[in-house]
Amino acid sequence: MKQDPLFSEPHPSSPSQTFTAYMDGGARGNPGPAAYGVVVRDPEGKILAELGKYLGSQTNNFAEYSGLVAALEYAQKQQLTALKIFSDSELLVKQMNGLYKVNHPVLKKLVDRARELSRQLQHFSIHHVLRRYNRDADQLVNQVLDAQERQAKTK
Repeated sequence: MKQDPLFSEPHPSSPSQTFTAYMDGGARGNPGPAAYGVVVRDPEGKILAELGKYLGSQTNNFAEYSGLVAALEYAQKQQLTALKIFSDSELLVKQMNGLYKVNHPVLKKLVDRARELSRQLQHFSIHHVLRRYNRDADQLVNQVLDAQERQAKTK
């Protein structure tokens, strides 16, 4: 996968050993078949992990938050201390940054889990990016959904 130009522009408050995760979630229909995709990179931009999971019939927002939680759980398991998340979901980013309320009880549980995990990092930030800068994570979501669709057709 091609390196994104954002990696050449360090965030002024980020430590030098900040890992990045581009994440996306999607549902075909809302609700409908849903999945998330996360691409984790080391501080030099090298891909460390590609995480993707089929979630069954869920909403787009559920898939987005599931991807965020997966990225944070990966960071915890790998003992990363600094993580910068990029998402094309403006709603998720604004909710995580406390600018919008989360009212849905299921999403509230995911938000609480994501906040709990993010507080365990020495440095955490989450940023909105345009969809074109989130292609790798979006492709991962579609690969997971396509694979699930193919598997369902063979049953």
